[in-house]
Amino acid sequence: MRIGVLCSGGDAPGMNACIRGIVRAANEKQDEVIGICHGYQGLLDEDFYVDQYGSPFMDRGSVSGLARVGGTILHSSRCPRFQTEEGLKDASNVLRKRKIDALLPIGGNGTLSGAIELQNFWTGRIVGLPGTIDNDLLGTDLTIGFSTAVQTAVDAVDKLYDTAGSHDLMFIVEVMGRHCGDVAMFTALASGAEIVSTAEIAKPIPEMVEHLKKIKALGKKSVMMIVSEGDSHGGAYLLQEKLKEADNPYDSRVVVLGHILRGGSPCPIDRMLAAELGVFAVRSLHEGANGVMAGRIREEPALTPLPECIIDHRRVTEKMKQLLKVVAS
Repeated sequence: MRIGVLCSGGDAPGMNACIRGIVRAANEKQDEVIGICHGYQGLLDEDFYVDQYGSPFMDRGSVSGLARVGGTILHSSRCPRFQTEEGLKDASNVLRKRKIDALLPIGGNGTLSGAIELQNFWTGRIVGLPGTIDNDLLGTDLTIGFSTAVQTAVDAVDKLYDTAGSHDLMFIVEVMGRHCGDVAMFTALASGAEIVSTAEIAKPIPEMVEHLKKIKALGKKSVMMIVSEGDSHGGAYLLQEKLKEADNPYDSRVVVLGHILRGGSPCPIDRMLAAELGVFAVRSLHEGANGVMAGRIREEPALTPLPECIIDHRRVTEKMKQLLKVVAS
């Protein structure tokens, strides 16, 4: 079997570890692996990976030591042309020209949506892999890159606590997560933040200020607030202004972590998840899987039809909301 692998959309720590798992599992099955550089754009441009010896196939040596490396050696991009019928037809022609039997796209919602559309023009098999720090895909309990993003965010917040305490400040820290507030929620719980704002947790401004006044009266001199970029108040800077207008008792500063959350060496959890899902995806192809995403649900590898993975966004669970209510009270 000839397998194509690509990364699309935003990069996530662990993508390289996933590529490594795919290549090692494919080599074990005597499959050929073709690396497609720069995602769907690279597929259209016929931008394929070539190793240092000029081989067009990825082997064990191509991925040696990749488990600990952040980013993706195949590079990534976004491709508006792939969203058109013409682009999808051209991509399917390239896949046929290169005699690729199966495609393993690693990415998030947009990547999987593109894979679904591609199936209308190409008869090869597709198994997607969840590579996104947002943890917003259905069909898996964790996405590749999420755990590392939370670790990076917590490390940053831990440092900000020192300055907050030194200057009696409130920091409003914005993290990624447009549709799902898991990065913000996990960061807040792990770092001991006093208040959180996400798309799912939409406290009115007066209620937030009342909470801040109460903890100020209890002697709390500094405060940490974690905000997801998709929160209902419009993000950290706009939220800061709204809180100030409502008589926020704390002098506040905004820190936007942004793309820093996508970088860095993947943590052990992401390395293991990526390896497991990469191997599982290849083995699933050999068992006839098609049009599905390889994920892990309740500690077990699981296949979920691609449309079911993107029909909605994963949300912060009620269990997490209740936990936050207790520990941040």
